[in-house]
Amino acid sequence: MRRIFCFALSLLLLLPTCLADESDAVDGWEPTEAVAVAGVSDALTVPAPSVILMEQSTGTVLFEKNADQRLAPASVTKVMTLLLTMEAIERGQLTYDQKLTVSRAAMRLGGSTAFLHEGERYTVDEMFKAVTIASANDGSVVLAEAVAGTEETFVAMMNERAAQLGMTGTHFVNCHGLDDPQHYMTARDVAIMSRELLSHKDIRKYSTVWIDSLRDGTFQLSNTNRLVRYYDGCTGLKTGTTSKAGSCIAASAEKEGMELIAVVMNASNTDDRYESARKMLDYGFAGYAAMSVWPDKVLLPIPVLLGRLKEVQPVLEREETVIFEKHKKALITKTVNLAEDVQAPVQKGQRLGEIIVECEGTILATVPIVAASDVEKLSWWDVFKHMFGLLTMSAKS
Repeated sequence: MRRIFCFALSLLLLLPTCLADESDAVDGWEPTEAVAVAGVSDALTVPAPSVILMEQSTGTVLFEKNADQRLAPASVTKVMTLLLTMEAIERGQLTYDQKLTVSRAAMRLGGSTAFLHEGERYTVDEMFKAVTIASANDGSVVLAEAVAGTEETFVAMMNERAAQLGMTGTHFVNCHGLDDPQHYMTARDVAIMSRELLSHKDIRKYSTVWIDSLRDGTFQLSNTNRLVRYYDGCTGLKTGTTSKAGSCIAASAEKEGMELIAVVMNASNTDDRYESARKMLDYGFAGYAAMSVWPDKVLLPIPVLLGRLKEVQPVLEREETVIFEKHKKALITKTVNLAEDVQAPVQKGQRLGEIIVECEGTILATVPIVAASDVEKLSWWDVFKHMFGLLTMSAKS
């Protein structure tokens, strides 16, 4: 009886591998001992031929190698599919509990699938699980058809959104990433679209999950991204593997208030894929830090000349973050340039000055300081009453 139980358990543990990307069924990758990173001045070498490391909130590139080479992206394509679907949810076109019907076109897809059958109905939430966790090609088509009616129309939307984001080295022909000569991306573009997807916090409900299920728990889903289990702080995001694309990944992780995106394209095997991503993430977290731009002292109100109010409060126009090398933290300076006074009328948002963050003469950020509210100008009648009041007081004295 014990032998039967152990054999059944082994089969259960192997089941998730049938859902992984092509050629990624049993990669055997295990985390190696972390390599210490002395500092950002040390040279970083990674085995994959095309990579980039980007900070999520600012888009700052911390490391790159052949990042503009156009390559087959495999299932990393699905980052754009998920982004467009999430944007459809946020504008009210779809809801997470909305039921979607599996089409014949979706069912016919090969590669990594959730084995969906024509006519089955699943919620948007369930399809997000299938695509994000198990890289389901069929689930991608179900989402695409829900957003745009047909996959062809959805692909046009993908290319349009890529252009809006400045992804100049990308062309999509499908929503799932199966190989096609006209379907390509660059590592830089993958980082750009991953950054945009990560700006939608809901994606982490799916991209950080290691194991889940469909069909009321009868069909297991296992994350194709091993870093979700083995890398501390991993927030996602998407793997991809085909014969043409090799092993790819858009890996994201967050530590100490900073989120990094490590993109690996065309690695020769899954070991190189994960090692390249891990080494870049380790490098970034060891050598860099994030800092919110904020004055060291409270900004005091500025006098308003000829205004109905005597003062206006200055505030930062926007929140901004700078990324800096950790060993240079003591060299960072902040300079606040602020007007001594301002003449009415003052409009809310009117520029009153700026804060400049620098490090060794290099400007890291310049954030405008603006008026927090309107201040109307005194009318001639207001001036007359004021002068009359002064004259009256002078006469009485």
